[in-house]
Amino acid sequence: MKISNLHYITTTPEAAELACQGGVRWVQLRVKNQPPAAWKQLALETQAVCRRYGATLLINDNPRLAQEIGADGVHVGQADMPPEEARAMLGSQFIIGGTANTLADVQRLAAAGVDYVGLGPFRFTSTKENLSPIVGLAGYEEIMRQCQAAGLNVPVIGIGGIVLADVAALLATGLHGVAVAGAIGNAADPTAAAHLMIRELAAVNPI
Repeated sequence: MKISNLHYITTTPEAAELACQGGVRWVQLRVKNQPPAAWKQLALETQAVCRRYGATLLINDNPRLAQEIGADGVHVGQADMPPEEARAMLGSQFIIGGTANTLADVQRLAAAGVDYVGLGPFRFTSTKENLSPIVGLAGYEEIMRQCQAAGLNVPVIGIGGIVLADVAALLATGLHGVAVAGAIGNAADPTAAAHLMIRELAAVNPI
């Protein structure tokens, strides 16, 4: 299973459309504080966007909804359904990602059989409530060094306040890629921002 080196996190199908126009092919829909019907509607509309562009769609925190609409996968946070339960519910064909803040988290998720790990936050970000301790560049360097030493080969994605200028240094730590929200979604031209991010990732570490 090929895990993209650019994960775009969004709350709306409109934002997903702009990012996909710029070349994004991995979208995670993160919806908070919405009733189930509204969440499902957003998921279906975002799924329609992803299908038009051949993009992968993951639903954040909601394995049941991912299963119901036939999304490509789910991302589970540390306070959500354990990845083992999500796997038992969804089966082997669904992509399952998990959130990590420490080496122990990465080891636990790898043992649980996730397809990738989102490790962060890199720096403070206002897009996530109850933020875990900041990892920082030195933290990524140390955790990735220990992962390599332990023979862990699960793809690790950096996340949390990442911008274009961070990409080269982050990938140099051994990260598989990055996940962004505001770096694309809050840009004056999200489509152009997505294109620049993809170009930078390809230049640093083509996957």
